[in-house]
Amino acid sequence: MIGACFLLLAVYVLYEALDSIIEQLPPDHSLIGIALAALSLIVMPWLAHLKRKVATQLDSGALEAETRQTEVCAYLSAILLAGLGFNAWLDWWWTDPLAGIAMVPLIAREGWEAIRGRTCCAH
Repeated sequence: MIGACFLLLAVYVLYEALDSIIEQLPPDHSLIGIALAALSLIVMPWLAHLKRKVATQLDSGALEAETRQTEVCAYLSAILLAGLGFNAWLDWWWTDPLAGIAMVPLIAREGWEAIRGRTCCAH
């Protein structure tokens, strides 16, 4: 189930990014969005660390896959922060969707690996 969510997320990110580029839709300038992305960038790696610890203790492949999804959320937060930051600072509207497109292969790979049961804790 987690792997399928990753694959759906990859499709969604790709669709939204391409739509933004084709329509030339810049993200809004949002100090709240920047603050939330920065907070997420701090919280998500910490949360992933805690989840991985529990996954290892429980020997849970499913929780390990969920940990990877949390890590991808941290990467997406970094990309969002960079995209919103460059948009707000330099009016480079295209940086956010371009960065999203760059993340799609990683998200899809994680999804495929989770579907195949290839997590660090799976047997």
